[in-house]
Amino acid sequence: MSSALKIDFVSDVSCPWCVVGLYGLLEALEILRNEVQAEIRFQPFELNPKMGTDGQNIAEHIQEKYGSTPEQSQKNREAIRARGAELGFAFRTDGNSRIYNTFDAHRLLHWAALEGAQLPLKEALFKAYFSDGGNPSDHRQLVQIAESVGLDRQRAETILASDKFADEVREEEQLWLQRGVSSVPTVVFNGQYAVTGGQPVETFVGAIRQIMAESKGGTVN
Repeated sequence: MSSALKIDFVSDVSCPWCVVGLYGLLEALEILRNEVQAEIRFQPFELNPKMGTDGQNIAEHIQEKYGSTPEQSQKNREAIRARGAELGFAFRTDGNSRIYNTFDAHRLLHWAALEGAQLPLKEALFKAYFSDGGNPSDHRQLVQIAESVGLDRQRAETILASDKFADEVREEEQLWLQRGVSSVPTVVFNGQYAVTGGQPVETFVGAIRQIMAESKGGTVN
C-alpha cells in the first residue's frame, strides 16, 4: 500500500536548477510509484522581483548579481545543459539570452493549481523559456502557453489583464521567505523535511524513503 506524500516545490520559472530538481524529483517519484502517492504543489519564488519589463542580458545580469565572469557563466550553462540532457530536458540558453520578470507567470501557476493543471503548466513554462527562448513576462506568450496545456485562453487573458491572484502570490512568497527559504529549488516534504538544490534522482529517492520510514516510526539504513 502506497503512502501519501505532500510536496511543496518552491521555485522560479527562470531558475535552471529548478528544472533539474523537478525532473529529478519526478523520476524519483516514478521509481517509487508503488510506495508513494505524491501531491506536488508549486510555490512561488522570484529570483529577480524588481526586474523591468524588458529584462536583462543573462551574462550581464549574472556578472552584476554574482560577480561571475562571462567564462564562468558559460561553464555553468554547460554544466546545467549536461544535467538537463541526462534528465531529457533541452537547455538552449546562451550568452544572448535574457532574464525576465516572472511574477505574472506565478499568477498563472496559482490559477492552474485551482484548475488541476499546475504541473503541465510549470513544465510548459520551463520549456518555453529554457528550450525555446521565450519571455515569461510577455502576456501573449503566457496565454499561448496556458492554452497549450488545456487552460482556457480567455480566462488566462482576463487574469493577466487584471491583478487577479497577485495578492495570493505575494502572500505565498512571503510565507516561504518567513519559513527560511532563501534559495531555489527548495523541496519541502510533508511540511517539515526540506531538500534544496537540483539534486540527483537517487538523492530524492533516498530522502523520500527516509521521510516515509520516519513518518511510520521506522528507520532506513
